Amino acid sequence: MSTRFEEIDWRPTPLGDISLRRRRDPASGDDVYEVKLGDEFLMSSLFTAGEVALARLGLAQLPDADLDIAVGGLGLGYTAQAALDDPRVRSLIVVEALGEVIEWHERHLVPLGARLASDPRCLLVQGDFFAAVGDPRGLDPQSPGRRFHAVLLDIDHSPRHVLNPRHAALYQSSGLRALADHLRPDGVFALWSNDRPDEQFTSTLAECFAAPEAHVVDFANPLQGGTATNTVYVARKK
Repeated sequence: MSTRFEEIDWRPTPLGDISLRRRRDPASGDDVYEVKLGDEFLMSSLFTAGEVALARLGLAQLPDADLDIAVGGLGLGYTAQAALDDPRVRSLIVVEALGEVIEWHERHLVPLGARLASDPRCLLVQGDFFAAVGDPRGLDPQSPGRRFHAVLLDIDHSPRHVLNPRHAALYQSSGLRALADHLRPDGVFALWSNDRPDEQFTSTLAECFAAPEAHVVDFANPLQGGTATNTVYVARKK
């Protein structure tokens, strides 16, 4: 049994102070892991349905085997692990801006760290996902110009609520077209959002991708009571 509250790690970063905390859920007695950037909560292991759905919905329309997947944002690793749980995936690269977050996984400080760090299909790369999208060398520093069957993105709160103002360009037509260049023919782009479906963003997606869909993911919220929602956008390259 863990202590009731523990700050496992705290670091200053170019984006602000980041911390990894563990607390005991009084209702279940389980350990809950939380990531904060400054005073803002980025992720909690108590709420992972949307992150898992991002991988499952994004991969659902792809071929039967030998999939190469890229993930933008590591967090606590739930999207990455859900992708690796799909037996069709042969390789996964995760682009994470903060080396501290990657280190948490490599040091097994987070629940999925040991599994991700030991899976030979998984490569954790420190880098700026948004800069890489605009760079012809692409998302994999070991293989410039590499294209993927799917790109799964979970970094910002939503297309309208970004962590850094320069991220906003990705969610415009020009940014989405640049992202599509890193996909294979008929590849899939999937995006997690904490907001309800945004018709304006779905319309922007439709300018660059075929038949975009906004999936609402419901999950229980024991902190507030009742049900909360995330949105997962899924679109196929034209």
